[in-house]
Amino acid sequence: MIVEALGLLRFGFSLAFGIMVSVLFAGIELTRKNRLVTGLLCIIFLLIQTASWWFLGLDLTSKLYPLIIHLPLITIFSLYFKRPWLISTVSVLSVYLCCQAPRWVGFLVGAIVGSSLADHISYIGAIFLFYYFLKRYVAASIQQLMEVSTKTCLFLGGVPLFYYLFDYTTVIYTNVLYRGTKWAVQFMPSTITIFYFVFIILYYAETQKQSRIQRERDMLNTQLRQAQTEFTSLRQMQKNAATYRHDMRHHFALLQGMASKGHIEEIKEYLRIVQSDMDAITPIRFCENETVNLILSSFATKAKQSGIVLTIDATLPDSLAFSDTALCSLLSNALENAIHASKHLSDSNKRHIKLRLFSKNNKLCIDIRNRYQHEPIFHEGLPVSNESGHGFGTKSMAHIVEKHGGVYQFSVKDGWFIFQATA
Repeated sequence: MIVEALGLLRFGFSLAFGIMVSVLFAGIELTRKNRLVTGLLCIIFLLIQTASWWFLGLDLTSKLYPLIIHLPLITIFSLYFKRPWLISTVSVLSVYLCCQAPRWVGFLVGAIVGSSLADHISYIGAIFLFYYFLKRYVAASIQQLMEVSTKTCLFLGGVPLFYYLFDYTTVIYTNVLYRGTKWAVQFMPSTITIFYFVFIILYYAETQKQSRIQRERDMLNTQLRQAQTEFTSLRQMQKNAATYRHDMRHHFALLQGMASKGHIEEIKEYLRIVQSDMDAITPIRFCENETVNLILSSFATKAKQSGIVLTIDATLPDSLAFSDTALCSLLSNALENAIHASKHLSDSNKRHIKLRLFSKNNKLCIDIRNRYQHEPIFHEGLPVSNESGHGFGTKSMAHIVEKHGGVYQFSVKDGWFIFQATA
Protein backbone atom coordinates (compact mmCIF):
# COMPACT_ATOMS: atom_id res chain seq x y z
CA MET A 1 0.00 0.00 0.00
CA ILE A 2 2.82 2.42 0.90
CA VAL A 3 4.69 1.57 -2.30
CA GLU A 4 1.58 2.23 -4.40
CA ALA A 5 0.93 5.53 -2.60
CA LEU A 6 4.52 6.64 -3.13
CA GLY A 7 4.26 5.58 -6.77
CA LEU A 8 1.27 7.89 -7.26
CA LEU A 9 3.05 10.67 -5.35
CA ARG A 10 6.07 10.11 -7.58
CA PHE A 11 4.02 10.73 -10.73
CA GLY A 12 2.59 13.90 -9.16
CA PHE A 13 6.04 15.26 -8.36
CA SER A 14 7.25 14.29 -11.83
CA LEU A 15 4.39 16.26 -13.41
CA ALA A 16 5.05 19.35 -11.25
CA PHE A 17 8.78 19.10 -11.96
CA GLY A 18 8.14 18.94 -15.71
CA ILE A 19 5.79 21.93 -15.75
CA MET A 20 7.95 24.14 -13.53
CA VAL A 21 11.19 23.43 -15.41
CA SER A 22 9.39 23.93 -18.75
CA VAL A 23 8.37 27.38 -17.53
CA LEU A 24 12.02 28.16 -16.72
CA PHE A 25 13.33 26.89 -20.06
CA ALA A 26 10.66 28.74 -22.05
CA GLY A 27 11.81 32.03 -20.54
CA ILE A 28 8.47 32.85 -18.93
CA GLU A 29 8.92 35.72 -16.49
CA LEU A 30 8.34 34.56 -12.92
CA THR A 31 6.01 37.33 -11.82
CA ARG A 32 3.54 36.77 -9.01
CA LYS A 33 0.75 36.26 -11.53
CA ASN A 34 2.74 33.77 -13.59
CA ARG A 35 3.73 31.83 -10.47
CA LEU A 36 0.06 31.52 -9.54
CA VAL A 37 -0.83 30.42 -13.08
CA THR A 38 1.98 27.85 -13.02
CA GLY A 39 0.73 26.48 -9.70
CA LEU A 40 -2.81 26.34 -11.09
CA LEU A 41 -1.54 24.48 -14.17
CA CYS A 42 0.14 21.90 -11.93
CA ILE A 43 -3.14 21.32 -10.09
CA ILE A 44 -5.26 21.15 -13.27
CA PHE A 45 -2.92 18.75 -15.06
CA LEU A 46 -2.61 16.65 -11.91
CA LEU A 47 -6.41 16.32 -11.80
CA ILE A 48 -6.49 15.42 -15.51
CA GLN A 49 -3.74 12.85 -14.98
CA THR A 50 -5.49 11.35 -11.93
CA ALA A 51 -8.83 11.14 -13.76
CA SER A 52 -7.14 9.43 -16.69
CA TRP A 53 -5.52 6.90 -14.34
CA TRP A 54 -8.86 6.26 -12.67
CA PHE A 55 -10.89 5.72 -15.83
CA LEU A 56 -8.32 4.51 -18.37
CA GLY A 57 -5.58 2.91 -16.31
CA LEU A 58 -1.87 3.69 -15.95
CA ASP A 59 -0.74 2.04 -19.19
CA LEU A 60 -3.17 3.89 -21.46
CA THR A 61 -2.57 7.17 -19.59
CA SER A 62 1.16 6.87 -20.28
CA LYS A 63 0.43 6.37 -23.98
CA LEU A 64 -1.94 9.37 -24.05
CA TYR A 65 0.48 11.63 -22.15
CA PRO A 66 1.54 13.61 -25.25
CA LEU A 67 -2.12 14.49 -25.93
CA ILE A 68 -3.31 15.18 -22.39
CA ILE A 69 -0.19 16.88 -20.97
CA HIS A 70 2.56 17.81 -23.43
CA LEU A 71 0.57 19.26 -26.34
CA PRO A 72 -1.78 21.32 -24.08
CA LEU A 73 1.25 22.64 -22.17
CA ILE A 74 2.95 23.76 -25.40
CA THR A 75 -0.30 25.43 -26.50
CA ILE A 76 -0.67 27.29 -23.20
CA PHE A 77 2.93 28.53 -23.35
CA SER A 78 2.36 29.84 -26.87
CA LEU A 79 -1.14 31.31 -26.59
CA TYR A 80 -1.31 32.46 -22.97
CA PHE A 81 2.32 33.26 -22.14
CA LYS A 82 2.99 34.50 -25.73
CA ARG A 83 6.13 32.42 -26.20
CA PRO A 84 7.13 31.30 -29.73
CA TRP A 85 5.81 27.86 -30.72
CA LEU A 86 9.30 26.53 -31.40
CA ILE A 87 10.67 27.65 -28.03
CA SER A 88 7.60 26.27 -26.24
CA THR A 89 7.99 22.90 -27.98
CA VAL A 90 11.74 22.63 -27.38
CA SER A 91 11.24 23.58 -23.71
CA VAL A 92 8.75 20.76 -23.12
CA LEU A 93 10.86 18.22 -25.05
CA SER A 94 14.01 19.26 -23.16
CA VAL A 95 12.30 18.79 -19.81
CA TYR A 96 11.15 15.32 -20.86
CA LEU A 97 14.84 14.53 -21.36
CA CYS A 98 15.70 16.10 -17.99
CA CYS A 99 13.20 13.81 -16.25
CA GLN A 100 15.36 10.83 -17.14
CA ALA A 101 18.16 11.78 -14.73
CA PRO A 102 16.03 11.54 -11.53
CA ARG A 103 14.48 8.36 -12.95
CA TRP A 104 17.95 6.85 -13.39
CA VAL A 105 18.87 7.78 -9.81
CA GLY A 106 15.72 6.04 -8.60
CA PHE A 107 16.42 2.92 -10.66
CA LEU A 108 20.03 2.81 -9.44
CA VAL A 109 19.18 3.15 -5.74
CA GLY A 110 16.28 0.73 -6.10
CA ALA A 111 18.52 -1.84 -7.79
CA ILE A 112 21.24 -1.49 -5.15
CA VAL A 113 18.83 -1.76 -2.22
CA GLY A 114 16.50 -4.16 -4.00
CA SER A 115 13.42 -2.17 -3.04
CA SER A 116 10.72 -0.36 -5.05
CA LEU A 117 10.17 1.85 -2.01
CA ALA A 118 13.79 3.04 -2.17
CA ASP A 119 13.33 3.64 -5.91
CA HIS A 120 10.36 5.97 -5.32
CA ILE A 121 11.90 7.82 -2.36
CA SER A 122 15.24 8.43 -4.09
CA TYR A 123 13.43 9.55 -7.25
CA ILE A 124 11.38 12.14 -5.33
CA GLY A 125 14.52 13.38 -3.55
CA ALA A 126 16.39 13.61 -6.85
CA ILE A 127 13.52 15.65 -8.33
CA PHE A 128 14.14 18.46 -5.81
CA LEU A 129 17.92 18.38 -6.28
CA PHE A 130 17.68 18.46 -10.06
CA TYR A 131 15.12 21.27 -10.00
CA TYR A 132 17.48 23.39 -7.88
CA PHE A 133 20.41 22.56 -10.17
CA LEU A 134 18.50 23.33 -13.39
CA LYS A 135 17.04 26.57 -12.05
CA ARG A 136 20.33 27.89 -10.70
CA TYR A 137 22.82 26.77 -13.34
CA VAL A 138 21.08 25.65 -16.54
CA ALA A 139 17.79 27.49 -17.19
CA ALA A 140 19.29 30.90 -18.02
CA SER A 141 21.72 29.37 -20.53
CA ILE A 142 18.94 27.37 -22.20
CA GLN A 143 16.78 30.52 -22.48
CA GLN A 144 19.56 32.54 -24.10
CA LEU A 145 20.54 29.77 -26.52
CA MET A 146 16.96 29.32 -27.73
CA GLU A 147 16.64 33.07 -28.29
CA VAL A 148 19.81 33.30 -30.43
CA SER A 149 18.30 32.03 -33.68
CA THR A 150 15.85 29.52 -35.10
CA LYS A 151 18.75 27.29 -36.20
CA THR A 152 20.21 27.24 -32.68
CA CYS A 153 16.81 26.46 -31.19
CA LEU A 154 16.27 23.58 -33.65
CA PHE A 155 19.71 22.17 -32.93
CA LEU A 156 19.10 22.47 -29.18
CA GLY A 157 15.84 20.55 -29.53
CA GLY A 158 17.33 17.82 -31.74
CA VAL A 159 18.46 15.36 -29.07
CA PRO A 160 15.36 15.88 -26.85
CA LEU A 161 13.10 15.29 -29.88
CA PHE A 162 14.89 12.11 -30.95
CA TYR A 163 14.89 10.82 -27.38
CA TYR A 164 11.19 11.64 -27.01
CA LEU A 165 10.31 9.72 -30.19
CA PHE A 166 12.68 6.91 -29.26
CA ASP A 167 11.28 6.51 -25.74
CA TYR A 168 7.65 6.48 -26.84
CA THR A 169 8.36 4.15 -29.77
CA THR A 170 10.54 1.59 -28.00
CA VAL A 171 9.37 1.75 -24.38
CA ILE A 172 5.89 3.23 -23.95
CA TYR A 173 4.09 2.11 -27.12
CA THR A 174 6.14 -1.10 -27.47
CA ASN A 175 8.78 -2.98 -25.49
CA VAL A 176 11.30 -3.18 -28.33
CA LEU A 177 14.11 -1.71 -26.22
CA TYR A 178 13.72 -4.18 -23.36
CA ARG A 179 13.58 -7.09 -25.79
CA GLY A 180 17.15 -6.16 -26.74
CA THR A 181 16.46 -5.36 -30.39
CA LYS A 182 19.78 -4.22 -31.84
CA TRP A 183 18.54 -1.20 -33.77
CA ALA A 184 16.72 0.08 -30.69
CA VAL A 185 19.72 -0.43 -28.42
CA GLN A 186 22.06 1.36 -30.84
CA PHE A 187 19.69 4.19 -31.80
CA MET A 188 20.35 6.67 -28.98
CA PRO A 189 24.14 6.17 -28.84
CA SER A 190 24.25 6.73 -32.61
CA THR A 191 22.04 9.81 -32.34
CA ILE A 192 24.15 11.28 -29.55
CA THR A 193 27.33 10.61 -31.55
CA ILE A 194 25.95 12.36 -34.63
CA PHE A 195 24.82 15.38 -32.64
CA TYR A 196 28.17 15.46 -30.85
CA PHE A 197 30.07 15.83 -34.11
CA VAL A 198 27.53 18.30 -35.49
CA PHE A 199 27.98 20.29 -32.28
CA ILE A 200 31.77 20.28 -32.75
CA ILE A 201 31.41 21.58 -36.32
CA LEU A 202 28.94 24.31 -35.35
CA TYR A 203 30.91 25.25 -32.24
CA TYR A 204 34.12 25.58 -34.26
CA ALA A 205 32.35 27.73 -36.86
CA GLU A 206 30.92 29.92 -34.09
CA THR A 207 34.29 30.34 -32.37
CA GLN A 208 35.85 31.33 -35.71
CA LYS A 209 33.05 33.83 -36.25
CA GLN A 210 33.49 35.29 -32.77
CA SER A 211 37.27 35.52 -33.26
CA ARG A 212 36.75 37.38 -36.54
CA ILE A 213 34.26 39.73 -34.92
CA GLN A 214 36.68 40.36 -32.04
CA ARG A 215 39.53 41.11 -34.47
CA GLU A 216 37.34 43.54 -36.36
CA ARG A 217 36.20 45.15 -33.10
CA ASP A 218 39.82 45.55 -31.99
CA MET A 219 40.72 47.06 -35.36
CA LEU A 220 37.78 49.48 -35.21
CA ASN A 221 38.76 50.50 -31.67
CA THR A 222 42.30 51.10 -32.90
CA GLN A 223 40.99 53.27 -35.73
CA LEU A 224 38.84 55.19 -33.27
CA ARG A 225 41.84 55.83 -31.03
CA GLN A 226 43.82 56.95 -34.08
CA ALA A 227 40.98 59.32 -34.99
CA GLN A 228 41.04 60.72 -31.45
CA THR A 229 44.81 61.20 -31.65
CA GLU A 230 44.58 62.84 -35.06
CA PHE A 231 41.82 65.14 -33.91
CA THR A 232 43.85 66.12 -30.85
CA SER A 233 46.73 66.98 -33.20
CA LEU A 234 44.40 69.07 -35.35
CA ARG A 235 43.17 70.94 -32.29
CA GLN A 236 46.75 71.59 -31.26
CA MET A 237 47.44 72.92 -34.75
CA GLN A 238 44.52 75.31 -34.34
CA LYS A 239 45.91 76.51 -31.00
CA ASN A 240 49.35 76.96 -32.54
CA ALA A 241 47.84 79.09 -35.28
CA ALA A 242 46.09 81.23 -32.68
CA THR A 243 49.36 81.60 -30.77
CA TYR A 244 51.20 82.49 -33.98
CA ARG A 245 48.66 85.19 -34.77
CA HIS A 246 48.95 86.47 -31.21
CA ASP A 247 52.73 86.78 -31.65
CA MET A 248 52.45 88.80 -34.86
CA ARG A 249 53.43 92.00 -33.04
CA HIS A 250 56.82 90.43 -32.30
CA HIS A 251 57.26 89.61 -35.99
CA PHE A 252 56.29 93.17 -36.92
CA ALA A 253 58.84 94.54 -34.46
CA LEU A 254 61.56 92.36 -35.98
CA LEU A 255 60.55 93.34 -39.53
CA GLN A 256 60.55 97.00 -38.55
CA GLY A 257 64.12 96.61 -37.26
CA MET A 258 65.21 94.95 -40.51
CA ALA A 259 63.51 97.66 -42.58
CA SER A 260 65.22 100.44 -40.63
CA LYS A 261 68.56 98.87 -41.54
CA GLY A 262 67.56 98.39 -45.17
CA HIS A 263 67.86 94.57 -45.11
CA ILE A 264 65.27 93.99 -47.85
CA GLU A 265 66.40 90.47 -48.79
CA GLU A 266 66.30 89.36 -45.16
CA ILE A 267 62.77 90.76 -44.88
CA LYS A 268 61.70 88.80 -47.97
CA GLU A 269 63.20 85.57 -46.64
CA TYR A 270 61.67 86.11 -43.21
CA LEU A 271 58.23 86.78 -44.73
CA ARG A 272 58.55 83.64 -46.85
CA ILE A 273 59.31 81.51 -43.80
CA VAL A 274 56.51 83.06 -41.75
CA GLN A 275 54.05 82.60 -44.62
CA SER A 276 55.06 78.95 -44.97
CA ASP A 277 54.69 78.37 -41.23
CA MET A 278 51.30 80.09 -41.19
CA ASP A 279 50.05 78.05 -44.13
CA ALA A 280 51.15 74.84 -42.44
CA ILE A 281 49.24 75.46 -39.22
CA THR A 282 46.28 77.56 -40.33
CA PRO A 283 43.14 75.53 -41.19
CA ILE A 284 41.39 76.43 -44.43
CA ARG A 285 37.84 77.61 -43.90
CA PHE A 286 35.50 75.43 -45.96
CA CYS A 287 32.30 75.90 -43.93
CA GLU A 288 30.93 77.14 -40.60
CA ASN A 289 31.89 73.96 -38.73
CA GLU A 290 35.36 74.30 -37.22
CA THR A 291 35.81 70.56 -36.64
CA VAL A 292 35.11 69.83 -40.30
CA ASN A 293 37.45 72.64 -41.33
CA LEU A 294 40.29 71.11 -39.31
CA ILE A 295 39.75 67.63 -40.80
CA LEU A 296 39.38 68.84 -44.37
CA SER A 297 42.42 71.11 -44.07
CA SER A 298 44.56 68.19 -42.95
CA PHE A 299 43.46 65.94 -45.81
CA ALA A 300 43.63 68.75 -48.37
CA THR A 301 47.32 69.00 -47.49
CA LYS A 302 47.78 65.21 -47.73
CA ALA A 303 46.05 65.12 -51.12
CA LYS A 304 48.19 67.97 -52.43
CA GLN A 305 51.37 66.24 -51.26
CA SER A 306 50.26 63.06 -53.10
CA GLY A 307 49.55 64.91 -56.33
CA ILE A 308 45.78 64.45 -56.01
CA VAL A 309 43.19 67.10 -56.85
CA LEU A 310 40.72 67.32 -53.98
CA THR A 311 37.59 69.32 -54.78
CA ILE A 312 35.56 70.23 -51.70
CA ASP A 313 32.06 71.68 -51.58
CA ALA A 314 31.08 72.00 -47.91
CA THR A 315 28.00 73.80 -46.63
CA LEU A 316 27.58 72.87 -42.99
CA PRO A 317 26.36 74.68 -39.86
CA ASP A 318 28.61 75.20 -36.86
CA SER A 319 27.05 72.28 -34.95
CA LEU A 320 26.15 68.74 -36.01
CA ALA A 321 24.59 65.72 -34.27
CA PHE A 322 28.01 64.04 -34.15
CA SER A 323 30.73 63.98 -31.54
CA ASP A 324 34.04 65.40 -32.75
CA THR A 325 35.60 61.94 -32.55
CA ALA A 326 32.84 60.24 -34.58
CA LEU A 327 32.91 63.02 -37.18
CA CYS A 328 36.69 62.81 -37.41
CA SER A 329 36.62 59.02 -37.79
CA LEU A 330 33.89 59.11 -40.46
CA LEU A 331 35.45 61.82 -42.64
CA SER A 332 39.03 60.66 -42.06
CA ASN A 333 38.26 57.09 -43.14
CA ALA A 334 36.34 58.29 -46.20
CA LEU A 335 39.09 60.66 -47.32
CA GLU A 336 41.93 58.31 -46.43
CA ASN A 337 40.36 55.51 -48.51
CA ALA A 338 39.85 57.90 -51.43
CA ILE A 339 43.46 59.15 -51.26
CA HIS A 340 44.78 55.58 -50.95
CA ALA A 341 42.83 54.49 -54.06
CA SER A 342 43.82 57.61 -56.03
CA LYS A 343 47.53 57.18 -55.29
CA HIS A 344 47.47 53.79 -57.05
CA LEU A 345 46.15 55.23 -60.32
CA SER A 346 48.67 54.90 -63.12
CA ASP A 347 47.12 57.88 -64.93
CA SER A 348 47.93 60.93 -62.80
CA ASN A 349 45.25 62.96 -64.61
CA LYS A 350 42.59 60.77 -63.01
CA ARG A 351 43.79 61.42 -59.47
CA HIS A 352 40.76 63.43 -58.55
CA ILE A 353 38.55 63.29 -55.46
CA LYS A 354 35.22 65.08 -55.20
CA LEU A 355 33.74 65.71 -51.76
CA ARG A 356 30.38 67.30 -51.08
CA LEU A 357 29.11 67.94 -47.56
CA PHE A 358 25.82 69.59 -46.70
CA SER A 359 23.07 69.56 -44.10
CA LYS A 360 19.46 68.67 -44.83
CA ASN A 361 16.72 68.41 -42.20
CA ASN A 362 19.40 68.64 -39.48
CA LYS A 363 21.19 65.61 -40.93
CA LEU A 364 24.72 65.38 -42.26
CA CYS A 365 24.84 64.40 -45.94
CA ILE A 366 28.07 63.10 -47.48
CA ASP A 367 28.95 62.39 -51.10
CA ILE A 368 32.56 61.47 -51.80
CA ARG A 369 33.79 59.91 -55.03
CA ASN A 370 37.13 58.96 -56.51
CA ARG A 371 38.54 57.14 -59.52
CA TYR A 372 39.90 53.62 -59.11
CA GLN A 373 42.50 51.37 -60.74
CA HIS A 374 40.60 48.08 -60.28
CA GLU A 375 36.82 47.86 -59.97
CA PRO A 376 35.85 47.18 -56.34
CA ILE A 377 34.25 43.92 -55.23
CA PHE A 378 31.28 44.21 -52.86
CA HIS A 379 30.08 41.84 -50.15
CA GLU A 380 26.85 42.59 -48.28
CA GLY A 381 26.96 46.18 -49.51
CA LEU A 382 30.54 46.86 -48.38
CA PRO A 383 33.64 46.98 -50.60
CA VAL A 384 36.05 44.12 -49.97
CA SER A 385 39.81 44.72 -49.89
CA ASN A 386 42.40 42.03 -50.60
CA GLU A 387 45.15 44.08 -48.97
CA SER A 388 46.20 43.07 -45.47
CA GLY A 389 44.98 45.46 -42.79
CA HIS A 390 42.53 47.19 -45.14
CA GLY A 391 38.74 47.03 -45.30
CA PHE A 392 38.11 48.05 -41.71
CA GLY A 393 37.71 51.73 -42.58
CA THR A 394 34.54 51.12 -44.58
CA LYS A 395 33.13 48.97 -41.76
CA SER A 396 33.91 51.75 -39.30
CA MET A 397 32.15 54.28 -41.56
CA ALA A 398 29.09 52.04 -41.86
CA HIS A 399 29.04 51.47 -38.09
CA ILE A 400 29.16 55.21 -37.32
CA VAL A 401 26.37 56.02 -39.80
CA GLU A 402 24.14 53.21 -38.47
CA LYS A 403 24.88 54.21 -34.86
CA HIS A 404 23.49 57.67 -35.65
CA GLY A 405 20.35 56.22 -37.23
CA GLY A 406 21.46 56.98 -40.78
CA VAL A 407 21.74 55.19 -44.10
CA TYR A 408 24.71 54.71 -46.41
CA GLN A 409 25.59 53.30 -49.81
CA PHE A 410 28.80 52.26 -51.52
CA SER A 411 28.49 52.10 -55.30
CA VAL A 412 30.30 52.36 -58.63
CA LYS A 413 29.15 54.55 -61.52
CA ASP A 414 30.87 55.80 -64.68
CA GLY A 415 34.32 54.94 -63.38
CA TRP A 416 33.76 56.59 -59.99
CA PHE A 417 33.73 54.82 -56.64
CA ILE A 418 31.04 56.58 -54.60
CA PHE A 419 30.23 56.70 -50.89
CA GLN A 420 26.99 58.43 -49.91
CA ALA A 421 25.55 58.72 -46.43
CA THR A 422 22.88 60.61 -44.52
CA ALA A 423 22.89 60.58 -40.72
